[in-house]
Amino acid sequence: MIAPDTKNWTWVLERPCAECGFDAEAIAFAAVPEIVRDSATRIGSALERDDARVRPDEATWSVLEYGAHVRDVCRIFDTRLALMLAGDGVTAPAFENWDQDATALADRYDLQDPAVVAEELAVAADHVAAAFGSVPADRLDLRGARSDGSLFTVTSLGRYFLHDLVHHVHDVRG
Repeated sequence: MIAPDTKNWTWVLERPCAECGFDAEAIAFAAVPEIVRDSATRIGSALERDDARVRPDEATWSVLEYGAHVRDVCRIFDTRLALMLAGDGVTAPAFENWDQDATALADRYDLQDPAVVAEELAVAADHVAAAFGSVPADRLDLRGARSDGSLFTVTSLGRYFLHDLVHHVHDVRG
């Protein structure tokens, strides 16, 4: 059984990730769309592997499960970005909680079709990449908040989001 991930990953905005090498401070906001699309392409390619459904061990998701997760992450961050952009610029809108582990179980990531997941991931990634790419410079400081109190600007949200994708590209490399 895979243990739920209960880490607060917001630290990746302050220092590089030792596991995947992602360095949020080195990423220009303008690079977000390209990195989103590249990450989705890489995970989409991994979903074509014959072993995409196979977990490397009992404690690690399969490529298929990572692909479905990243697809849903793209959708969640698209919603969060839209919420921030619709805000008044004074109050930080609150993001709905999302339990990624409960979603993986409820939606049976392990039983989904890798080809369908790859296509849905490409669409979701393209949509969120376009959304980040269309943010005007004067809106980059708009804020949003998680229920745990973590505050994000549009810029830091983009970087935080990218880490999830880049980290999972690292996870599925073959």
